[in-house]
Amino acid sequence: MSAAGKTVCVTGASGYIASWLVKLLLAKGYTVKASVRDPNDPKKTEHLLALDGAKERLHLFKANLLEEGSFDSLVDGCECVFHTASPVNLTLKDPQGEIIDPAVKGTLNVLGSCAKAPSVKRVVLTSSTAAVVLNRKPRTPDVIVDETWFSDPEFCKEIQAPEGWYFLSKTLAEEAAWKFAKEKGLDMITINPGVVIGPLLQPTLNTSVELILNLVNGAQTFPNVTCEWVDVKDVANAHIQAFEIPSANGRYILASRVAHYSQIVKTLRELYPTLNLPEKCADDEPYMPTYQVPQEKAKSLGINFIPLEVSLKETIESLKEKGFFSF
Repeated sequence: MSAAGKTVCVTGASGYIASWLVKLLLAKGYTVKASVRDPNDPKKTEHLLALDGAKERLHLFKANLLEEGSFDSLVDGCECVFHTASPVNLTLKDPQGEIIDPAVKGTLNVLGSCAKAPSVKRVVLTSSTAAVVLNRKPRTPDVIVDETWFSDPEFCKEIQAPEGWYFLSKTLAEEAAWKFAKEKGLDMITINPGVVIGPLLQPTLNTSVELILNLVNGAQTFPNVTCEWVDVKDVANAHIQAFEIPSANGRYILASRVAHYSQIVKTLRELYPTLNLPEKCADDEPYMPTYQVPQEKAKSLGINFIPLEVSLKETIESLKEKGFFSF
């Protein structure tokens, strides 16, 4: 698909995944209309305006997720809307106001604007494996977690930690999005990445990369958690392919590898023997088991996953270069 002359929209453009998405879209020749919460905040915009092609083809707009109709002018004239804007916040005082409402109402506001715009051919929604894996089914080495799995909101609510609110926000937002898309006849695809790591374009620290920074920054223990891990460049690329490949449909789980935190620490130790890494797990329970996430559907988008070792190395180098830590 030739990108020349085509206009697309990216919401929440200053975020970690979205910044890479804007970079790759501009590199392909797209004109990008992008929303940021505050276009006057250089921390949100400078790294975007410095991208190749930004001067000619990047247009920044202010839009508020909770304000109905605030995306109307943004999506008008766009062939695809990439909705990546959604809070990831694990220090919550008011979960409903800080994370649930922006995720659910924000998604519906953006989709509402898309439904009104005749130019929009497809919507690509950034969801998460948080909307996939939490459904009371056991996850063990012989279990296959695929795109047919949906997290159970009631189960998410039972998880007391702030992570439970994040899982709930992504689950409710994706549920509401599929219902709305069906009712309005919107052609929608969701991208469901695991924990996203890799180099940062933005100057600020995001939640998923902070998980790696915590490990190398003097943590005494590592969590007893097994996750799906994926590189930010693969995630951004998958969004674009989901728009460009006409037969793309439904949901796409993105996981280069399923690995326990102990494996992450082991790999970091092999890459950087001098790093001060935690020696022991946060609890004495057996390690949370790994499970299988098939890659066939993601590979149908042309994604050849970047190996976890490469992503971890690039994450560390990026954190060092941005001054978040030194060794």
